[in-house]
Amino acid sequence: MDISGGKAAGARPGYITRERAGVALLFLMNGFLVGAWAPKIPEFAERLGLTESMLGIMILVFGLGSLVMMPIAGSQIGRFGSSTVSRATALLAVPTLLLLTWVDGLWSGAVAIFFFGGLIGAMDVAMNANAVAVEKYMRRAIMSSCHAFWSLGGLLGAATGGYLIEHLGVSGHAALVTILAALMLAAAWTLVLRDAPHPEEVHERARLPRSALPWLIGLMALFCMIPEGAVIDWSALYLRQELGASITASGFAFAAFSLTMAIMRFAGDLVRDRFGAVRTLRVCAVISVIGLVTAGFAETGTIAILGFALAGIGISNLVPIVFSAAGNLPGLRPGVGLSVVTTMGYSGILLAPSAIGFIAEYSGLAIIFAALSILHLVVLLLSPLARHADGVRHEQDGKPG
Repeated sequence: MDISGGKAAGARPGYITRERAGVALLFLMNGFLVGAWAPKIPEFAERLGLTESMLGIMILVFGLGSLVMMPIAGSQIGRFGSSTVSRATALLAVPTLLLLTWVDGLWSGAVAIFFFGGLIGAMDVAMNANAVAVEKYMRRAIMSSCHAFWSLGGLLGAATGGYLIEHLGVSGHAALVTILAALMLAAAWTLVLRDAPHPEEVHERARLPRSALPWLIGLMALFCMIPEGAVIDWSALYLRQELGASITASGFAFAAFSLTMAIMRFAGDLVRDRFGAVRTLRVCAVISVIGLVTAGFAETGTIAILGFALAGIGISNLVPIVFSAAGNLPGLRPGVGLSVVTTMGYSGILLAPSAIGFIAEYSGLAIIFAALSILHLVVLLLSPLARHADGVRHEQDGKPG
């Protein structure tokens, strides 16, 4: 991959570089917009007169927007490079929260949420591709910390949203979030690593990969992200309805999960550089299995919270490693593998939770959380594929990839 400013084989660039800061700011901005959207959902539903089922359809439209525009973004990475696509999609995403605030009809709301989800998803593919390019440039892992910045952005957006809406109003909150997102993008604009376009990749992507490898890694991403989506959407309800926890305590489930995930993502790159992607992924998969089983068979809310905290530790670095592997597959351009893997992975976190809700009406959530551990056992079985995440580092350090 031709990357401007790339180093010749030898000493690696420092641990903190301009290029790393640039892509981290993109992840922070993307997470911040998603986090800021969450507190707006009740007001959005009330303004448009949505019932619970209609709101569920709107959230599904958000997911569909992402799944439609992710492959489109992937095709443009080959044409223009990940840096250009990252900045373009980020620029288009900045005003989307204002758009969601101003719509006043069912159809205009559906269009707005489709483009919000679509641009967030398209930016996600592009910034992950740029993170892979930065990993190659630096010859060290950075993907986990990039995803940690996404988690940090989501936490900041969600934690401040309610307070800002209460004190500034809905429009004031949306305007402030838009300004802050624009400032993050402005700070990142000149720092983002500029990678060269690959016109030949456009034709390669158009016919989809024939190799089974990207699809197997996509399956890993899917199975990694379904449990994550389940914890995000259903952990509080599980504690409240099935374990009799208080409203306050039920919120601790996702809080514990998010906290351990963010901490471990910031530490994940150092761990992966030290032990390698395969070993790191295997240990994380085992910890997540233990955590999900603990949460599923918990008899008290405290034990369930402990289980979700363990699951956060385990899940934290699964997806970053899988995405790095997708961007380093032999014989495929990075955008091709990432387009397949991100689309498959995010379909799990965007679409699976609604199916889980339907199943839970008949089985309860406890057995579902325990059963989701099986997905991470499959990831464990496929863990040798994670070696591709270390391919560039090994190749340039003179080790076999």
